[in-house]
Amino acid sequence: MPTTESADNDQLFVLTAVLLTPAQFPSVLGDDYPEVCAGLGLEPFAEGYGLVLGQDSDGARWTVATEDVSLVACAIAAWDCGMEYDLSPGEHSIVGALPGWPLSLAVAAPGVPQPHDPEPQEGDPAPLAPPDAEEWGPAQRRLGADEIAMQWAAWREQVDDEDTFAEPGDPAHEGVRRVLEEARGYVSEPPPPGRVRSSFAAGEARTLRVDGPGWSMVARTDDIAFVLLDDEPGEVHPVGRGPALPALLSSLDELAVRPV
Repeated sequence: MPTTESADNDQLFVLTAVLLTPAQFPSVLGDDYPEVCAGLGLEPFAEGYGLVLGQDSDGARWTVATEDVSLVACAIAAWDCGMEYDLSPGEHSIVGALPGWPLSLAVAAPGVPQPHDPEPQEGDPAPLAPPDAEEWGPAQRRLGADEIAMQWAAWREQVDDEDTFAEPGDPAHEGVRRVLEEARGYVSEPPPPGRVRSSFAAGEARTLRVDGPGWSMVARTDDIAFVLLDDEPGEVHPVGRGPALPALLSSLDELAVRPV
């Protein structure tokens, strides 16, 4: 079990880690990078952070924020390949140790008590807790968009008939029209970092993830888009390319932040 040292020098048994950068962050925590940072009490520095989630020797949950983004990225890449990697950020790189976990974990460190929030000390922030994603709302909407981005082919196969597309001018799809208008607004007035993200897709295409107040959009630059709305629980609206979508997606891709 990898270990590191928390801000108070107590040993931390590392369970997992995630990146928190303008281009890569847990979408469930917010619509953009500054929003996620604010929820964690961190400054939205352009270089970003690595978040290391683990337990101390008493079993308490802790989230260690480190400026050593490269180290955390290497650890995540190694773990994804089934390799061992001892994630131990240097003390000089640790920004702080935050009580609690911002994400749900189904694992626990062996040989220590079950995960629990640490005993509060005077002046400590409230323990971090995962957003409530049991009922439809912003967190679940963003998780839905994550799923579409990861399973694009499966979702795309369900949309073969052009009649299923939500057309921007159709009054029955006022929400979709609003999303596309707000996305166009991003082109002339760039939004906070992380609202528009671009990642690799098959061929020369890119997968776009665009978020805004009450909505998420997932698109492929060579294909269609899917829109999810807070106001329409569980609904996914496919948007056909039509005459305007290709240019919009191209413009959004130009201003998007990308993983290094």
